[in-house]
Amino acid sequence: MEIWPAIDLLGGKCVRLQQGDYNRNTVFSDSPSEVAARWFAAGSEFLHCVDLDGAKSGGIANEPAILGIVVAANGRKVQLGGGVRNEATIERLLKLGLSRLVVGTAALKDPAWFAKMCGRYPGHLVLGLDALNGMVATEGWLENSQTSACELVDRVAQQTSDCVAVVYTDISKDGMMAGPNFKSLAEIEAVSPFPVICSGGVTTMQDVRDLIQQKTAGAIIGRSLYEGQLQLEDVLATSRKQ
Repeated sequence: MEIWPAIDLLGGKCVRLQQGDYNRNTVFSDSPSEVAARWFAAGSEFLHCVDLDGAKSGGIANEPAILGIVVAANGRKVQLGGGVRNEATIERLLKLGLSRLVVGTAALKDPAWFAKMCGRYPGHLVLGLDALNGMVATEGWLENSQTSACELVDRVAQQTSDCVAVVYTDISKDGMMAGPNFKSLAEIEAVSPFPVICSGGVTTMQDVRDLIQQKTAGAIIGRSLYEGQLQLEDVLATSRKQ
């Protein structure tokens, strides 16, 4: 199982939100590039980033911090979500050196466009499913849609096979350190022809082992690493052993 340490960017700083609430943020570092270097030094091959300002504004908002993270990655995989809503942004971010881009709001609003972009940039685009009570949220989690997460996966799968993965986030679990929503995750995995990466709530080594047992493709881990609940070296060792 792939392990993706998370860096959320807000005002150029590394923060974590609780349940997607911008007013409930904790700043963990003023230097996201140093945090990235720490996770890579611990042995990570992957890094998941979110431009929280971009998720609200619909464009790139933390480019200097993103560039610093790419430099720290030194060729390792970095995926970024938040504000990726048009082809110009896709081109710009890929030119910065990012490996993969997570598209959420734009994919929900126009699955056909997302499918076309997946074909145009194969191996680079990830479907972002941020859900609350099973329904997809958009605009940086500030708005809720009437489309279920499973329905959106199906719409995309009918139009492309070039989506590289799905990042599924249960908003109610995000940043709460109370474990993932295994039931909803399993429902997504059952309908998705793409690898599914779990985001939100991964807190204990048992959570990690349970995700491995469920054959989940990857796990994004944030607050539990920053607060020392989990040690990245231990998580990586367990995922590789299994």
